[in-house]
Amino acid sequence: MKNVVIALFLFGSYFANAQVSLNDYKYIIVPKRFDGFKDENKHQTSTLIKHLFTKKGFKTVYDDALPTDLNENRCLGLTVDLEDASSMFTTKTTLHLKDCNGAVIMTTKEGKSKEKDFKAAYRESITEAFGSFDTIYHSYTPKSEEPAPVTISFKNDVKSLDENKKEAKNKPNTAVVKQKATTEEQSYKSVEPVESNITKAKSQEGDAQAIKVSEGVLYAQEVENGYQLVDSTPKIRLKLLGTSMPDYYLVESDTRKGVVYKKNDTWFFEYYQDGQLTVEELNIKF
Repeated sequence: MKNVVIALFLFGSYFANAQVSLNDYKYIIVPKRFDGFKDENKHQTSTLIKHLFTKKGFKTVYDDALPTDLNENRCLGLTVDLEDASSMFTTKTTLHLKDCNGAVIMTTKEGKSKEKDFKAAYRESITEAFGSFDTIYHSYTPKSEEPAPVTISFKNDVKSLDENKKEAKNKPNTAVVKQKATTEEQSYKSVEPVESNITKAKSQEGDAQAIKVSEGVLYAQEVENGYQLVDSTPKIRLKLLGTSMPDYYLVESDTRKGVVYKKNDTWFFEYYQDGQLTVEELNIKF
């Protein structure tokens, strides 16, 4: 009689502790395919276990359809592991509930069935094993000591950096002196802006004429009576016809006609555009 009382006491203590432990978890996660089975929901084991836990009041989800909070924190749920110890004539199953670290939180009793039909046998044995939850009433209680998730946002910081960068770009540089004063080096340099001495080129008529700088390199390819200038595309930009003067060519073009000549190691293209003389600096590679 004494042994029976001790056994009942231990049995009651076990399920009291299980009650407290299960209340720490919000979800029960049911795999679509249990280990040992090749197919999903073999013998309808997954759908049956999910149905039994849901009927018992647990929030039950499949492992491929986790809610947002569980997906971000898998420790909110317990995963069901189905242990199959079936023999030739008897189907034997036990359910284990494991936490996010793989530790077993609860193990049910072993359910048995001698049904010959596999579907009926697994239904009977799993339902019998699930009888371990008959005295457990689940009510999720969040752990009070569990710290709230901290969300770090750099949105305002990025905005501030962008604003500071914009202000720095628009703010004029007021420093007019660069200096260094150390024991190794002493220097002083004024960087105050000075008036530019660059003036516009004058045409042969004496009118002020700005020199345009052509963008990109033009490559000279030798052809009959001169060269053709092509860009990197390659596209023919100008055709140069040789003259009796060195480094002086007549330009043949569908849109512009003029002369190309070399002066102080720089090539220039002079032509009239809208009645005004235009001078264009060219970068020619022969």
